[in-house]
Amino acid sequence: MDNAFAKGCTDVHSVDPGWSRIREAARSAASAEPVLAGMLHATILSQSGFENALSYHLASLVGTTEVPAALIRQIFDEALAADPDTGLAARADLMAVTERDPACPSPLHPLLWYKGYHALQTHRVAHWLWQQRRRTLAHFLQSRASILFGLDIHPGAVIGKGLFIDHGTGVVIGETAVVEDGVSMLHGVTLGGTGNERGDRHPKVRRGVLLCAGATVLGNIEIGACAKVAAGSVVLDSVPAGCTAAGVPARIVGCVDVPEPALSMDQRI
Repeated sequence: MDNAFAKGCTDVHSVDPGWSRIREAARSAASAEPVLAGMLHATILSQSGFENALSYHLASLVGTTEVPAALIRQIFDEALAADPDTGLAARADLMAVTERDPACPSPLHPLLWYKGYHALQTHRVAHWLWQQRRRTLAHFLQSRASILFGLDIHPGAVIGKGLFIDHGTGVVIGETAVVEDGVSMLHGVTLGGTGNERGDRHPKVRRGVLLCAGATVLGNIEIGACAKVAAGSVVLDSVPAGCTAAGVPARIVGCVDVPEPALSMDQRI
């Protein structure tokens, strides 16, 4: 996808190539599957831009009888307007999915169907609410995302842009965790604490890291930039940048053989 999409459009008269690509994919899908035409028109084709489509779709998923989608959309729109970086991060995340997932045929698919992407964007709004001290509402969004998408991301967690959560089922990210830009993780990943300690107690995952399926990282430790944690590993100590950790408990088993494991998505060690 064009890098201009990740940067967003600062000029209302400029062309947004990523959004145009999403709209074209929606038109093709509506033509191929008329049963979806109404949904695609409401979610994509009648929206004025990417951020509008994102807030509409997420609100339709997250809303409840007691807290209807229209009210939820107001919250999403408020967050996107107050903090443009939220929309830019959502665009970068969409690029990450499209580029790293060989099963992803177009950016339309994660926007509409991928629960890892949906949970992450719901978290971004919940995190904005957390920073605004609106923590009850932030926890509501966390709970709804957990119920709907099967991922539990605390609204206090700090997550960078260009993140790819593949499949997503069972991912847990704790309150004081930090995940930097360009990280990829698969299903079953846990970034947790080691017990009932308080304060800064969760992992710090630096840029470009690959956390393979079922990896568990516990405590206030650091996974260095462009490191890899092998599938099913339990990491209790920091992992240096560019290294591969594997096992239970995990040990350093070598160096990564690519500049950014998060981009290659190769789980082999």
